[in-house]
Amino acid sequence: MGSLVCVGTGIGLAGQISVRAKSHIINAELVFSLLPDGFAQHYLEELNPNVVNLQQFYAQGDEVKSRRLTYEQMTEAMLAAVRAGKKVVGAFYGHPGVFACVPHMAISRARREGFDAWMEPGISAEDCLWADLGIDPGQSGHQSMEASQFLFYQHVPNPCCHLLLWQIALAGEHTLTKFHTSSDRLQVLVEHLMQWYPPEHEVVLYEAAFLPVHEPSVHRVKLNELPSAPMGPATTLLVPPARRLEYNLEVLARLGLSPEDLA
Repeated sequence: MGSLVCVGTGIGLAGQISVRAKSHIINAELVFSLLPDGFAQHYLEELNPNVVNLQQFYAQGDEVKSRRLTYEQMTEAMLAAVRAGKKVVGAFYGHPGVFACVPHMAISRARREGFDAWMEPGISAEDCLWADLGIDPGQSGHQSMEASQFLFYQHVPNPCCHLLLWQIALAGEHTLTKFHTSSDRLQVLVEHLMQWYPPEHEVVLYEAAFLPVHEPSVHRVKLNELPSAPMGPATTLLVPPARRLEYNLEVLARLGLSPEDLA
């Protein structure tokens, strides 16, 4: 009977893959991959030569194609192999459950059809971000969301903690047919953020390094400079805290504590 496991290969090539994920890939009958570059793809094929590259389902050349259709095709490609009785692995860069809908779709569908299906975690871009920027998110807390979702819905950021906005280069893009936004839409994002952050507030445009010979990309700009800043599909926006944490005096009093007790 077929089975499916979706694994994360980490962000950095080879060095961030877990022992469990590597074992699943080596022992699979068929591996479906969605990786960031040819180097990572070659590494995967050295572990298991039976690899199908899911990149083929993205729009090619001048083709206009919704990513909803692309993700459905990727999911069905994996499920077809599972239904055929194959021991299938989906190998996705980073963490397969973080900003990656195909693994979730495939696992859910496989389970509904009675197949064994599960996920193995991986090192995500967020994990790399905290390490590369030297930030402990536990000190003040953090919020994390996709940039367009932040614009389209009633999210309220807490300026006392870190805010991560993913896929910032797609902010405000709703058609799922493009891989970039416009400076006008980024300006809308800036004006939206200025409800909670001053225009001169320093933000960070971050990209993790995919190859060991590369350094992470860390570009610091003022919030009001964001629409003209360089960014790509893998760029994440970090908005650091703009204010100190504020004591909840009512709750502290109920606990019999004061701010001095927490100093």
